[in-house]
Amino acid sequence: MENYNPFSLTGKTVLVTGASSGIGRAIAVECSRMGAKVVITARNEARLLETLRLMKDGEHMYIVADLTSETDRDNLVSKLPPVDGIVHNAGVGSRVICKMVKEEDIEYVMNPNVHAPILLQRQILKKKKLNKGGSVVFIASRAPYAPTVGNGLYAASKGALLGYAQVLAIELAAQNVRVNSILPAMVWTDLVAKDAEITGCDYDEAQKKYPLGRYGKPEDIAYLAIYMLSEASSWMTGSAVDLTGGAKTS
Repeated sequence: MENYNPFSLTGKTVLVTGASSGIGRAIAVECSRMGAKVVITARNEARLLETLRLMKDGEHMYIVADLTSETDRDNLVSKLPPVDGIVHNAGVGSRVICKMVKEEDIEYVMNPNVHAPILLQRQILKKKKLNKGGSVVFIASRAPYAPTVGNGLYAASKGALLGYAQVLAIELAAQNVRVNSILPAMVWTDLVAKDAEITGCDYDEAQKKYPLGRYGKPEDIAYLAIYMLSEASSWMTGSAVDLTGGAKTS
């Protein structure tokens, strides 16, 4: 029993979207270290290859795809082996105050953050690429519950994703497929760096207000994703878990 590990992903195949950087890259790397065969996807081939080099050796795959493109989604699913886990991580950030929102701003955020994961999930289910007993994880956000100026579209997109995930959990329960979401507060990624430029906020100083004294690291999210993908969470579905370093408002 000394090798027993309920968090092991050995023998599982996991798809991670948005795996070219940040949280998606960390999830892909850590899943590989836990024994999973990982399929990574994103738009940038060079950065996907960089993720691949960071992963523990294994029978991993990378598939370049823009998930807002129906053609790319179809190509991804056609090449995808049957998977035991899916992490919907790909997405974009946005800062536009409500009175300035244009239709193209809505499309910019909603297409990758809501339409793409929903339509990709549909295609995976239609093509029967998700194994029974599998796990689906959505990387959402605390944004819907922690409003900040200019973050309306991003918060709305993550709120929509959370609502969809709740329904998907009910619909897939008969197949023993679990669906859960992670709601991080601020995590040090390229998106946060870009947001700091837009807002002018000193995030180095702001993170000190978190009870644990810092913003999250991508690996913090990855470890929770591993739990949700593993058999350790076999009685968990329809949950949305806050991961905030103790912060209640961001």
